[in-house]
Amino acid sequence: MTDPQSRLSAHDIAERLAGGQGLLPGGLLLGLDDMTIRVRSNSAELLENLQGYFSHIVIADTDTDTDTDTFIDLHAFECAAPDLSLDYVDWPREAGKTGRKDAFFDLADGRIVTKVRTGMVFLQSKDHRIAAGPCLENDNQVINFINAQYMNMLQQNGWSICHAAGLVRNGRALGLAGFSGGGKSTLMLHMLGNSDTAFLTNDRLFAKRSAASDDAAKVWAAGIPKLPRINPGTALNNPLLGDIVDAKRRRELASLSKAELWDIEEKYDVDIDQVYGTGRIIGRAPLCGFVILNWAHDSTAPTQITRVDLAQRRDLLAAVMKSPGPFYQRADGSMYESDAVLAAEPYLATFAGVPVYEVTGQVDFDRIAQQCEALFGDQGGLP
Repeated sequence: MTDPQSRLSAHDIAERLAGGQGLLPGGLLLGLDDMTIRVRSNSAELLENLQGYFSHIVIADTDTDTDTDTFIDLHAFECAAPDLSLDYVDWPREAGKTGRKDAFFDLADGRIVTKVRTGMVFLQSKDHRIAAGPCLENDNQVINFINAQYMNMLQQNGWSICHAAGLVRNGRALGLAGFSGGGKSTLMLHMLGNSDTAFLTNDRLFAKRSAASDDAAKVWAAGIPKLPRINPGTALNNPLLGDIVDAKRRRELASLSKAELWDIEEKYDVDIDQVYGTGRIIGRAPLCGFVILNWAHDSTAPTQITRVDLAQRRDLLAAVMKSPGPFYQRADGSMYESDAVLAAEPYLATFAGVPVYEVTGQVDFDRIAQQCEALFGDQGGLP
């Protein structure tokens, strides 16, 4: 007897997730490089929240270029956590991460992903992109799902996904990577204190070697419209970010040791426009260098930054490579496999000729921020 679950299609699941709920007219249009996403929902409050979050890329209907952009619709239904009664499989966590997070069920023409802790359900297919569940309570997961559509488009067009932050100055992008808890976001926000520096991305940087022979940039970097999410220690140690944490919580956190702060599972969004001023977000720029933080909080060695060859230091490449994750759908409609193994060669080919630096020794954000300033110069490199 055929398993009824094996006959489910994306259209079947889309109807079940919608549950007869109507969508509000219009919707929120988000204009990205080479892509436009229209978000529709049954919740005006959710759309209002998303409009505030994505304010720097919200566009009007008249600004949509359907001839050149990829245009997709995404629906978000505010409702109780859906129970589809499917035989979900846990998506494997990355090294160093524990606990269940994502589970998935593959369809012939797409994938269903559920968030174990929140009950949110997402449908990813070529014809349907749906988020359903307590969206208002978990709007960050809806934001991530929206960004996943842009990340899919980039990867389908040959961009390599990197676990890195990015900044832009003098028209050049600098990537900042590091091993888990290495402080790349803290360093990035520290450097944003310079008014000549713009924000590119916080945790997902995309890199692509230019195919144009007359393109002097050689390698381009692209970011995604995802605001930095920081831990309490970062907020307390940066004067510009102090107001992100309310006064009562700041007093509680101030009494903790550095080690205790480091272990707290607590995140805060940093509104770049609000904290650093409008016009400080850039979507793409030529990549001038990459810095990999390999320092240690318990080290007493002097902080040093040294140029390295990634082909000879593949241990550092592990800090840069990033799995596309459960939402990645290839252009042919097939989904990224949960047991897929990342290959180093595409990354090495992309970064060939790009200056890469390793930071070692004790953690010193001021010192490394000063060193990184030189990487944006007209000549590039360190003095």
